[in-house]
Amino acid sequence: MSSLKEICSGLPLDPLLPNRGRDPNVPHAPIRTPNLTAEEERLALRNALRYFPPCHHATLAPEFAQELRQYGHIYMYRFCPTLRMRAYPIDQYPCRTRQAASIMLMIMNNLDPAVAQFPQELVTYGGNGQVFSNWAQFCLVMHYLSEMTEEQTLVMYSGHPMGLFPSLPSSPRAIITNGMVIPNYSSRNQYEKMFALGVSMYGQMTAGSYCYIGPQGIVHGTMLTVLNAGRRYLGSDDMSGRVFVTSGLGGMSGAQAKAAVIAGCIGVIAEVDEAPLRKRHEQGWLMEVTSSMDHCIKRIREAKSSKTPLSMGFHGNIVDLWERLLLEYERTGELLVDLGSDQTSLHNPYNGGYYPVQLSFRQANQLMMTDPKRFITMVQESLRRHVKAINNLSEAGMFFWDYGNAFLLEAQRAGAEVEKVGGGATEFRYPSYVQHIMGDIFSLGFGPFRWVCTSGDPQDLSVTDNIAATVLEEISANVTDRIKQQYNDNIRWIREAGKHNMVVGSQARILYSDQKGRVCIALAINQAIADGRVSAPVVISRDHHDVSGTDSPFRETSNVYDGSAFCADMAVQNFVGDAFRGATWVSLHNGGGVGWGEVMNGGFGLLLDGSEEAAKRARLMLNWDVSNGVARRCWSGNTNAYDTIQATMQENEQLRVTMPFPVQDEQVLDRALQG
Repeated sequence: MSSLKEICSGLPLDPLLPNRGRDPNVPHAPIRTPNLTAEEERLALRNALRYFPPCHHATLAPEFAQELRQYGHIYMYRFCPTLRMRAYPIDQYPCRTRQAASIMLMIMNNLDPAVAQFPQELVTYGGNGQVFSNWAQFCLVMHYLSEMTEEQTLVMYSGHPMGLFPSLPSSPRAIITNGMVIPNYSSRNQYEKMFALGVSMYGQMTAGSYCYIGPQGIVHGTMLTVLNAGRRYLGSDDMSGRVFVTSGLGGMSGAQAKAAVIAGCIGVIAEVDEAPLRKRHEQGWLMEVTSSMDHCIKRIREAKSSKTPLSMGFHGNIVDLWERLLLEYERTGELLVDLGSDQTSLHNPYNGGYYPVQLSFRQANQLMMTDPKRFITMVQESLRRHVKAINNLSEAGMFFWDYGNAFLLEAQRAGAEVEKVGGGATEFRYPSYVQHIMGDIFSLGFGPFRWVCTSGDPQDLSVTDNIAATVLEEISANVTDRIKQQYNDNIRWIREAGKHNMVVGSQARILYSDQKGRVCIALAINQAIADGRVSAPVVISRDHHDVSGTDSPFRETSNVYDGSAFCADMAVQNFVGDAFRGATWVSLHNGGGVGWGEVMNGGFGLLLDGSEEAAKRARLMLNWDVSNGVARRCWSGNTNAYDTIQATMQENEQLRVTMPFPVQDEQVLDRALQG
């Protein structure tokens, strides 16, 4: 499969492709340990072979069995295309409808080696965020999309294409669900078995919904988090000379280095795996890399003294770095770190998401395969050391927050000292970044809105950047002081975005916008396509980590305190509502960010092609996509959300939201309960 036409021709069976195995020149996912019984291995093999006619079973069965036993999953490497995976211009895809072509473009961007964390295992980010479960599914999906008409919808069950089903032109062209497991069976161990059997899949957030845009997708959110952390914890907009220490440079976490520099501070990011360090350095996202702890400390002191923005990757374990920073403080009284967080993939702590400090990277990968129980014990020991160092530095004056990666949740499970005395079910010793920083931003309706220029032309991206900035400047002239800062942060971001060299993969951009901003930007871009100022259609989307898209009690909804933080109505309603209001495709996932069984989240893609129909869809769907979450947050008691939804109802007479009446006299409750 060396061309788009061949990729879209279905499974190459006559003749079978040669089995080239794994490419040693790209990073590979850690070996999985599903601990299947003999009967379960047999079932996994049977399930894999059902994609192929019986005449090929004798050839494929032995190699699939070897993959299962050697790697813990059947990826079907034989069917991995030789064509370079990337977002080709939309007009190059052989298909009947541009809506289908836009989905194909986004899928191939998610699997671009410059974008994907483990491209041959179809993992986009997060260590286990799959686009598909195997390469047969990829081939079938591309074939279905190439033949789809505007009266068909592709139905996706956890990576598996169930097929094309008749639908309306107004219907989504694809409906995606990932990991929809009966709640009582949604455990981590059961997931490993289900994935090995090929019957379920962890799509993370934008991996399984085909909407990932590389680490840029979270750069802006991370920059806003760091800026607002400085305002909240350090009392200043000026981040120069301030040091932010964290970990992880693989997928989404790769954004941290770039975000730190844009915010104007010194970012030091530890990473145990040399491959992502090298990748981020080559892409220009990391300014410096060192494996020397002494050099790392020396450069922190130099940059802190000169107040020079710096992004430095430390090739080593984050626990070693925290303990050395503590030692420096104990020796000299000098606190070298102001802000701290963590972005190791602790949603997946025992299968490559977190590497214990006691072992080298190679030793850890070996032990998680040969002795999983001992590996779990070592991860938990490492987490206790990790937290102890952070606790001591925090007592000295550092400010730490959880970045929604299940760090505090897994540390608590490991027995680390992260309890908050008198705290609720979603509260720990340290806040999540949603509780202290991003939650209020979500409640104002601001969240990560993004778009992809399907021409692949950087000039189109530049034009859309200017359109977005102009729209935001016009709106910001008439907003309240409470949200003006959010507009100003985003105008500054989008005006400077082009110079920061953030494009990895597709020609994409992200910014944080509220409901009015998203609608106006989408309509303005759609008009620019109609006028020819933008040369090809544009896909609009968002991160699932947004106002309405995700129910996650330890992240997105961790600042919901009415007892509904563990309820998932919002995310499910959002998925359904987007589907019948005009989305080109929609997705709903179990897991993402904090981990399997901990989250429900959904997303969408919508193709703007310059038509009146596209404008109608964008207006209707984007208004719902934000108002849904603001209304829920209002009902939970959030005053920002209350004011935001009130203002939205005044602008749209068809919107009517049930508003809460807060209890004004706590003694009413006291008397009632005492009686």
